Amino acid sequence: MVPMLVRLAVADFRDRVRRPAYAAILIAAVALGYLATPASSSNWVVVQVGSYRGTYNSAYIGMIVALASAVWLSLAGFYVVRNALSRDESTGVGRLLAATPLRTSAYLVAKFLSSVLVLASMLGVLAVTAVVMQLARGEDLAVDPVRLLSPFVLIALPLTALTAAAALLFESIPLLRAGLGNIVWFFVWSVVAIGGQSPQAPLGGIGVHSVVQSLSAGMAAQGIDPHRVGEFSLGLTFVDEPLRTFDWAGFDPSPEFLVSRLALVLLAVVLVVLPVLWFPRFDPARSGGQPSGAESTGGAQDAYLGAPATVVPAAGPAAFQGIPRAPVRPGSPALRLLAGEVRILLQGTPRWWWAGVLLVTVVAQMVTSASGASRILLPLAWIWPVLLWSRLGTQRHEAGVEAVLGAYPAARRRIAAEWGAGFLLTAVSGIGPALRMLTGADFPGLLHWLCGALFIPSFALVLGTLSRTHRLFQAAYLPLWYGTVNGFAPLDFMGAVRGPDGQPAGLPPAVLLGAVVVTLG
Repeated sequence: MVPMLVRLAVADFRDRVRRPAYAAILIAAVALGYLATPASSSNWVVVQVGSYRGTYNSAYIGMIVALASAVWLSLAGFYVVRNALSRDESTGVGRLLAATPLRTSAYLVAKFLSSVLVLASMLGVLAVTAVVMQLARGEDLAVDPVRLLSPFVLIALPLTALTAAAALLFESIPLLRAGLGNIVWFFVWSVVAIGGQSPQAPLGGIGVHSVVQSLSAGMAAQGIDPHRVGEFSLGLTFVDEPLRTFDWAGFDPSPEFLVSRLALVLLAVVLVVLPVLWFPRFDPARSGGQPSGAESTGGAQDAYLGAPATVVPAAGPAAFQGIPRAPVRPGSPALRLLAGEVRILLQGTPRWWWAGVLLVTVVAQMVTSASGASRILLPLAWIWPVLLWSRLGTQRHEAGVEAVLGAYPAARRRIAAEWGAGFLLTAVSGIGPALRMLTGADFPGLLHWLCGALFIPSFALVLGTLSRTHRLFQAAYLPLWYGTVNGFAPLDFMGAVRGPDGQPAGLPPAVLLGAVVVTLG
């Protein structure tokens, strides 16, 4: 049984690392390793203790890159590995597995191990990045493999295992299987990433408290009072002056810390085997006979390929007599193409979704001021369609018609029509705040609204086209939106963050328009 589990996990791992989403997250992870170790003269940091940071030796660089990777991979890694079950269902492999004696628990464990291997491979790349950055910064050229790698094993690896287990659990729950689960996880991750830094966090949180205690002890040993220099900070922060340094030899984990890390791994195992209680493992007898995603599209193929043979008339002019011709419709083909893309983008949208758009529009006109519409209601309006935006650039691949559309003579028109459908969706969902800003003469806010309406579908289309999956846009857009809601001006793409003078303080319109041009190009 164990060799079969290993073979299944390794085969699934090899399949996943070939996908574009894996490469995208891997590149972002390498960039994260660079951001976590800025130059000594930089005015931005990721980890700091007040106005201090540790000297860039193996212990300190390994710790800060491991902490940053634990936070990053617990978010982005979730979206990379959360299609473990759905891919087997859509490709028909699940039905083959249902006919084998493989137990459901063994299948789930194999998928979990595959996800852990994917995330662990990213941690390995980050560890190599940490070595490169230590040598590049040149503050301490002596590489200590144990001090550098131990934070990855003790801090980052248990959290990635828990992330892999959560992704598998979400896929096994019907309500969280699709895009709603992606959104729910972002807010779950936000609570864990922020609350996990507290000393009272369950199971030691993300391990920050033990690291802070060790850093404080190292500072106190060098005559620096850790209580007077400021608080520990984990996250991208801009500082007025470069940080001062102190030597830190690394932390020796206490038995309580090791037990808490082991408890996180055991919790991950519990989450993995829990779906055995309800997961049917693609068996139609246990799932009520519902067809899988692969069969829902295979019915048309069976009707075409498995239908009784019909007599095909011989080639020649007479063979095509009597065949009905497609009617010629008057009007602009571009408008008909745009209308078709709108219908495709909005297909299956329930009525309650439109009721939410109407509610935001009515509230914007009757309750809020012009500034309140941009600060409060516009972020609310532009999180509502996130699952629809994520369809841009992906549906032709998921529906299996990419090869057919490849023969379309004007591919640029098709792309423009798809982007136009996304722009109309963005404009309609945010029309309430826009009208309120117009009636309140908030023209700078209205300009930023227009730039945001142009940027969102462009961003969604390019990520969907490159990754061929909904998850990359959802993983990238939600942090942008969250940063905007929390007043982080460098991420504000909609004009929701205002300065003391009441003017938009976010990204300049020229930057947003330039991003639109680049992404569409």
